[in-house]
Amino acid sequence: MKTTVAGFDWDGGNWPKCGKHGVTKEEIEEFFEASPYVMPDPHPKEPRIRAIGKTGKGRYLFLVFMLRVIDGQTFIRPISARYMHKREIEHYEKTRA
Repeated sequence: MKTTVAGFDWDGGNWPKCGKHGVTKEEIEEFFEASPYVMPDPHPKEPRIRAIGKTGKGRYLFLVFMLRVIDGQTFIRPISARYMHKREIEHYEKTRA
């Protein structure tokens, strides 16, 4: 089942955690246009999702997010974002081959 997403849920709680690693809001938002690989995140307190893939500029990104429903619409709420480390990139490329 595919979920229609209305946009992104940014605020003072999640943006600083994502931006501290040098990833921009624009990179995070365009990242989803490239159909990243998505998997469940094992967070025990809330349903989170992990995504890995490349940004539009070819940088490898690791992102944790959740889907939040606001006024009946679904939004992506990024929780943490960072560029992947060399070993993660190598693993990602091997699984994509």
